[in-house]
Amino acid sequence: MPPQDSATTSSRSKITPEREQEFYQAVLQLLRESGYDALTMEGVASRSRCGKSTLYRQWGSKPQLVACALRGTRGGALTAIDTGNLSDDLREAAKALGAHSGRDTPLMHAISHAALQNRELLEALREGLLEPAAAAIDAMIARAVARGEVPAGHPALEFVAAQLIGALRVRPMLEGEYVDADYLVRFVEGAVLPGLGLART
Repeated sequence: MPPQDSATTSSRSKITPEREQEFYQAVLQLLRESGYDALTMEGVASRSRCGKSTLYRQWGSKPQLVACALRGTRGGALTAIDTGNLSDDLREAAKALGAHSGRDTPLMHAISHAALQNRELLEALREGLLEPAAAAIDAMIARAVARGEVPAGHPALEFVAAQLIGALRVRPMLEGEYVDADYLVRFVEGAVLPGLGLART
């Protein structure tokens, strides 16, 4: 393990999971109150009652802290999904993604807008939030291919993660309503599964 990784692991080990969640909740509260641009490491430190140096030692920068807070409050729900068949995996993924919509959708829209102006934030979100979610969905697909549920060369496979993640942002703009678990499950059953040649039941 490289020295830098060792140092990071050492510093992270000093913070309990419960304390880490306190930091993440402080970040999300401040983001909801004032937006990304107004968020400061000083503000997070004050809200979470810690020294600013702790935040920099643990996360390095504001963009990294924000990306980790968004991912960390979702509990790795997608990576834990493995029902034994792709249709049910995608339904469970829809429920997990939908569970974090509603209250957090305006927050994600605001952060996405900020990311267009801030390359460091964009990279942090991509690496810390979007890529892990897409990788979890791709892992579901890889297991399904290995089981013979879907042929490896099926042209719709590469678009599944984009469909699920994209639906979270598109519905509020098109219909003025947030995506919830029920909507996303219906989206999976009505659009994603047929595209893969899988039955709804």
